[in-house]
Amino acid sequence: MPGREELPSTIARSSKKAQRTWIKAHDSAVQTYGEGQRSHRTAFAALKHSFEKVGDHWEPKKEKGPSDAQAARSTPKQGRTAGGVDANASKQHLYDLAKRLDVPGRSTMTKQQLVDAIGKANNRKTAKARS
Repeated sequence: MPGREELPSTIARSSKKAQRTWIKAHDSAVQTYGEGQRSHRTAFAALKHSFEKVGDHWEPKKEKGPSDAQAARSTPKQGRTAGGVDANASKQHLYDLAKRLDVPGRSTMTKQQLVDAIGKANNRKTAKARS
């Protein structure tokens, strides 16, 4: 099935470039692996190289590169990801993002705690946008 028909809601609320990135990677992965989870994981891994999830949509990153260990793999496997949060970003960037998302207690959090808290805030905003 073409990527445009499979487009997740968070990407549909994102820029046209983010949509094109996901669709192109998805369609290529479908040709290689067939339809299914593997194609979706591959498309998200490609998206995470240039975009990060902020709230209920994806925004361009300042620097390209994988956002977490899963996205760095050439063929992503099932496993834990940072959920679109750029876990490789600086602590200051994560703090600024947490501030935008109004994450409580952000000033005392470690980098990993910021990643986790931003992921939870993103999930809440996505759930709210879907309802």
